[in-house]
Amino acid sequence: MGIACLIFLFVLFVVLIPAAPTPTARATPTGRLLENGHRSLITSARDTNVNLWEKDVGQPGDDGGEPVDTTTQHNSTFRTKSPRTLRDLTPFTVTFSYDPIIRDEISNLINVRDTITIRYPDGSTMCFFGYLKGVEFDPLSEGEFPSGTATYVPTCYDPTNDVEAGPVMTLVSGT
Repeated sequence: MGIACLIFLFVLFVVLIPAAPTPTARATPTGRLLENGHRSLITSARDTNVNLWEKDVGQPGDDGGEPVDTTTQHNSTFRTKSPRTLRDLTPFTVTFSYDPIIRDEISNLINVRDTITIRYPDGSTMCFFGYLKGVEFDPLSEGEFPSGTATYVPTCYDPTNDVEAGPVMTLVSGT
């Protein structure tokens, strides 16, 4: 067979006749299911006993960003897309009750690089580099439990070693 014939077969089977996607069966998870969100806590390394009492603890999402549009004038039916290379840990919120002294404590934490730790009900932890972006307090009303919302931003950046650094999960036995 000549080189031209081999190139023709390559183009025919690799480029012109793509494989169709095939179904994949879902496997049973092997981990341990969290059955209740209580007791979840958040810690800033710079102030481990800040005077807030967690009510609802959010956690960062993992986001791949918008797809890269790879459509060209050679597409005939569908717009094509490609995933981005980098991911993002997304900001999240924590709802809390508080001691009024928190206003002084919080002002020392806002926009300061820190290590943030989320402790899950089973004792597992997720820690990451980030900062407290801000705090909003709900109106004080008769018959309402005073609360506020803190927004945290993961940075994925280790300022001490000047490197990119993702979150670290520490799992308890059995997970």
